[in-house]
Amino acid sequence: MPSRRQFLQTGALGAAALALAGYLAAPAVEDSAQTEWGALRWLRPADAQIIAALAPVMLGLRDLPLAAVVAGVDQAVAGLPPASRDEVRQLFDLLGNRWARRWLAGVPAPWGQAAPDALASFLQSWRNSRFLLLRSAYQGLHQLINAAWYGNPASWAAIGYQQPAMVMERLP
Repeated sequence: MPSRRQFLQTGALGAAALALAGYLAAPAVEDSAQTEWGALRWLRPADAQIIAALAPVMLGLRDLPLAAVVAGVDQAVAGLPPASRDEVRQLFDLLGNRWARRWLAGVPAPWGQAAPDALASFLQSWRNSRFLLLRSAYQGLHQLINAAWYGNPASWAAIGYQQPAMVMERLP
């Protein structure tokens, strides 16, 4: 039968192990992300950093106004129903976790420092995954980023889109 001392030591070691696991599982926020994106309604700075890293790779554009894309995603997610926003929050929390980024997404470097090839590989693997959940997560990211960019009037000239004059007159 264990003694009281052994019981207390085991409890203290267990508490320390849980505290360490909680620390290691927490999302890592880089300091530069805190002020770079301005006022965001729904996204956190770490979420904005993920979008800024993925958007140029996903859209295939190098000189992308990242602040506009991040603001567009923020606006799009803020307009979603609460249940959908909760799912998007879970996705960004997962991607913000350094262990999930490394082992589930396959991106070893922090999002802001990741190589475009690693990001493209991550997106391709989730797009073609045999797991429906990963394919759904890819589709969600794809739809949010594409809606944010192609809903922005700055992107229209590059794709040859001209808003009809009748519509432009009614816009504020």
